[in-house]
Formats: sequence, C-alpha cells, structure tokens
Amino acid sequence: MSHFRITLAQLNPTIGDIDGNIGLMCRAAAQAHAEQAQMVVFPELSLTAYSPGDLLDEPEFIERAAAGLNTLLVASHATPGLYWVVGAPTRRSGPGKPLENSLLVICDGAVVVRYAKQLLPTYNIFDERRHFEPGPDVARILRVGGMQVGFLICEDGWNDAGSDYAVNPFSRLADAHPDLLVTINASPSNIGKREQRHRLFAAASQRHQIPLVYVNQIGGHDQLVFDGASFAVSPKAGVVFEAPRFAEAVSTLLWDGTRFLSAAGEALPPIVAGGLPVMEFYRRQIVLGLRDYARRCGFSRAVVGSSGGIDSALTLALAVEALGADHVVAITMPSSFSTPGSVGDSQVLCRRLGIRLIEHPIRDLVGQFAADFASACNGPLRGLALENLQAR
Repeated sequence: MSHFRITLAQLNPTIGDIDGNIGLMCRAAAQAHAEQAQMVVFPELSLTAYSPGDLLDEPEFIERAAAGLNTLLVASHATPGLYWVVGAPTRRSGPGKPLENSLLVICDGAVVVRYAKQLLPTYNIFDERRHFEPGPDVARILRVGGMQVGFLICEDGWNDAGSDYAVNPFSRLADAHPDLLVTINASPSNIGKREQRHRLFAAASQRHQIPLVYVNQIGGHDQLVFDGASFAVSPKAGVVFEAPRFAEAVSTLLWDGTRFLSAAGEALPPIVAGGLPVMEFYRRQIVLGLRDYARRCGFSRAVVGSSGGIDSALTLALAVEALGADHVVAITMPSSFSTPGSVGDSQVLCRRLGIRLIEHPIRDLVGQFAADFASACNGPLRGLALENLQAR
C-alpha cells in the first residue's frame, strides 16, 4: 500500500449559485494540486449546495447543473493527475424519479467513477426521496496508484448498525476491501451531532478495519446551519483529525498505510474530546447563520431596536459580530414609561459596540393614541393596558 495524499475541501457553497460554487471548487483543487494531493474531496451536492429542494423540479436548473459539470470537467485539465470527488444531481433513465444524488470522480476531463446515493432520508428536515431515486446496491472502488478508494454519500454511512434501513451500503463497500473510504456529506449542525458522527464512523472504521475521511459542508441556509467539522478516522486510533467548525477549510492529509499525518508528514495534534462549550457553539452557529443569511439575500445592513434590556443587547452584539459595526444601526424609542436607565444603557452599549444609535422618542405618539382611545371609549386606558401601549 503506497502513501496517499488527500485534500478535504470543507466549503461553503450557495444553493443555486452553480458558477460561484464551481469557483470555490476550482480554488480548492488548485491548492490541493499545489500541495501534491492525489485526490480532493468536496461535500455532498457541492455543485448546487445542499439542498436545492424544489429547484430540482425546474428543467432549467438541471440544465445549468449539467453545464456546470461540463465546466468542472474542463477545469480539471488544469490539475493533471488530481482526482476531484464532486457531489451533484444527475439525470437517470428508467422508471422512478428522473434524478440521482450522485458522487462523481473526475480527472483530466473525464468522469471515472459515478456513484448514486442509496439511502435517501425523509425524516426531520430531509426530503430527498421527493426528488431522487435511490442508487443501486453496489460498491464503487477506484484504484489511484497503489490505493483502492471506496465512496459513500452521507446517509449511506450512517446505517452500519442496520437499525434504520434494510440495506447497509457501508457493509457492501467493506466487502470490496478498499484501502481508504471517502464519504461526502451535508450534515446539519446541532448540539451533540459532532460527537454522534465521531462515534458512528469510528465504530464502523474499527469494525471493517478501513480508514476513512468524512467531508462536510459549512454555511447557513435559512433555518439550517452546517458546521463542517470534517474529520479523518483510522481503525486503531479513532478520530485523528478534525477541520474547524463553522469555517471554510482546505486541509491536505497524508495516509502512510497505517496512520494519517499532516501534509508535511508530521504527527497530527490531538483532537479536543469535548468540542466547543455549549454557549460558544451557539454563538458561532448563530453568527454564521446571520452572516450567510444576509449575504445570500443580498443585504449587508441591519437595524435593531434597542430597549436597554438583555434580549436586544444580545441581538445587537451578535449582529455586530456577523455583519460588522459599520453595518448595524440601533434605534431607541422612549416614551413616558421608559426608565432613564433603558435609554442610558442603550447609549453605553452602542458606544462600546461602536455602532450608531438613533433616538426617536414616541411620547407624543403614545400620548395622542391614549387621548384618542379615551375619547372614543368614554374612559382612559389604565394600568397594564396603558403601559403596553408603548410596546404596541
């Protein structure tokens, strides 16, 4: 078994931005080639980002995806000898859905491996069976130099215990005796997900005695945030490498036949077992989600109401981290029920965050509405109803 250099390209693709996603992949492939990698691995559906949803029902979108694949084939000529592992929707023939969720290996302008995802999740936020037909129960192996490399797509690797599906693609692939397994993924982020991935794939690697690399996308897509945290597993040592969470990363590793090493051939630093503290996890997830939501919707500025309380203070701090102080404006709207501290706290907070604070008093507006109510209803607002008038 020869040494094998492999690059894990943990990217932040944008749903539907096929040209932009191709640009991300081309830059990562150029880096992998410069680092003398033999293979560069991208996330699941990296061409379109995960998940395109009902865009997959649009013929024009599928045409753009097919044209994008042709662009990647041409681009691969710029990295001779480098194998690109790409995720993309592809057409199929025969009965059933017209598309497959595919993994394609391309090199020097040609597709050398095509593998279709077998296990299509339809639980929680997933609805893949709506658009894709399951792939055949077969293993896909590619010889690269002296290495036999096998391939899986996300859910295909999560059923090694056999508890969720009748088919176990991991076991089928193990029967083909690959020297290394590559799995491409779009696994959303939540508390405990990182540890769940490590536990499942370390157990499968040990059971089948196959080292593996797991490449995940990052980024915020409306209500979903993907955390990356791509990793490498050896059968004896478990998880030995982990890419950053909530950040793009292009990392080249060396498999020397018994262990994973850095691109320079040095021992890898130990993995932090506990991961991120809970509040730090939430902070990074929220900031990435906010930043990507704004960027992908095409706006860069936010206006946030500042009451002087904890909720608005936290919202402003997160907005500043996500968008920058120059892109956030706070507004306070005091009336007769506002305490001096609420306005003063807003002023101190905004000064410390370095953001503009607009003060727009609504005392006269609240007073006029209260007077109109009293005139129309033959009696004034009192108590809690009067106090809530400011908020309304």
